[in-house]
Amino acid sequence: MKEAMPVLTAGAGLHETLALLTSQLRPDANHKEDMVFLKDVFSERSLGYLMKIHEKLRQYERQSPTPVLHSASSLAEDVAEELQSGPMSTEEKELLHLLTSPHLKAVLSVHDTVAQKNFDPVLPPLPDDLEDELEEESVKIVRLVKNKEPLGATIRRDEATGAVIVARIMRGGAADRSGLVHVGDELREVNGVSVIHKRPDEISQLLSQSQGSITLKIIPAIKEEDRLKESKVYMRALFDYIPLEDKATPCQEAGLPFKRGDILQVVTQDDPTWWQAKRVGDSNLRAGLVPSKQFQERRLAYRMKMGTLPNPKSPKKPASGLRRSFRLSRKDRQGSSGEGSDPGDPDFLTYEEVTRYQQRPNERPRLVVLIGSLGARINELKQRVIAENPHRYAVAVPHTTRPKKPHEKDGVEYHFVTKQQFDADALNNKFIEHGEYKENQYGTSIEAIRSVQAKNKMCIVDVQPEALKRLRTAEFKPYVIFVKPRWALPPEDPDSDEDLQEMRQSAIQIDQQYGHLVDRVLIKEDSASACAELRGILERLERESFWVPLCWVRT
Repeated sequence: MKEAMPVLTAGAGLHETLALLTSQLRPDANHKEDMVFLKDVFSERSLGYLMKIHEKLRQYERQSPTPVLHSASSLAEDVAEELQSGPMSTEEKELLHLLTSPHLKAVLSVHDTVAQKNFDPVLPPLPDDLEDELEEESVKIVRLVKNKEPLGATIRRDEATGAVIVARIMRGGAADRSGLVHVGDELREVNGVSVIHKRPDEISQLLSQSQGSITLKIIPAIKEEDRLKESKVYMRALFDYIPLEDKATPCQEAGLPFKRGDILQVVTQDDPTWWQAKRVGDSNLRAGLVPSKQFQERRLAYRMKMGTLPNPKSPKKPASGLRRSFRLSRKDRQGSSGEGSDPGDPDFLTYEEVTRYQQRPNERPRLVVLIGSLGARINELKQRVIAENPHRYAVAVPHTTRPKKPHEKDGVEYHFVTKQQFDADALNNKFIEHGEYKENQYGTSIEAIRSVQAKNKMCIVDVQPEALKRLRTAEFKPYVIFVKPRWALPPEDPDSDEDLQEMRQSAIQIDQQYGHLVDRVLIKEDSASACAELRGILERLERESFWVPLCWVRT
């Protein structure tokens, strides 16, 4: 006989309803996992507590409580004064101690604020002589509440008239949120102090020292700028920036510091020299100043001309002791030219426009590229991860001109080809990298990578950093991992042996030349932990979104 469903009373609480619902969940063959999941969720003790709190709050709302009085603070002060007017018993002394304690006074103050429903900040009264000043229609009095945050505006002196002009409004700052101050407004007074004959640095100090509220006398610009919608332009920074070390910035305090690899949301490019931007992930609502791409490139070009910056187009010396694909000798190592979208192609590294990208079910998996400093042993790391899950991950089978050994199969360990065929493929730019070892040629081809991806497997390759240029395409959308052994990290011990110093120097040189192309740095403590970390990265690549160059996904 089917069990009857219990009936809820009209006064049953939400937590009682939840408990009853939980008791009625019965797993069946078709939805067993879903039922078990729901039962686990509904049985959580914390959820029951939340339901009880919700009921209590609803009861409190239905009672519509009203405060007995709106001035509990003054009443407490009156009682305390009355108690001190004569001799006190032990209980009266204890009551006086309670009424004068800072915590209780703060609670009573909050009570009064809520009871009076007075939640706006208290502003000082306007000056008595303000009516005369407002007779001229062009004058505007602006009062802002800024607390300890910067005002969020920069000023400049008009060379022709000598007037103090609002040069820019920082998006998200106090001035921007008010909607009352605009670019081009003329500033006359700050808190009643005339700024007409003051230097810009004196005015900035006056603005920064004002706490709580600040009153500005402004002559509005003839044409007020329309407030622009926040831009959705995102840039990956390819260099470090410290505003306090930048003498060119119009306001160092308004600058936004960032590190290479940070993602910046550029909220306005109105000024061709100084953009306003926020760091993605920052809780600060106010934008900061960063050098624009054009301005930063001009500065780097000037530094190169003056000899304080190496020419980015000059050939770079290979890092001594780099891990060599196919164990190539240094004198035999060759690069292969080809097409690619490398932010290192432009003259200078400044910014790269990016967007969020997540692999869709019908798309081929992203290419995973490992580069490593001397001692990283990334081939061993790659092979170990692939061996653990050969159905999901695979390596691009390389080509070679050496003879096939008896136990080897063509297309498994290597693609065995003639020297003539290898040379023809190299001439046609079919290899991402190739070289010679013991008079035999070795190389990894583009088609070998495509062959792995065509099987819906994630292809993992370990290459020389120089090969990144060929691989950074919309077709492969590579995720680049730089593997560093723990002992290759600074600080460098001057007494360490030559091999250890060479490892450190190798890591430093790769970071300097190719660090802007790296998506993740993996510090290799040992093979087991490095393998686990790499496996976690590969799993996230299949289900999470990542920042990639905009040109890779633009249709």
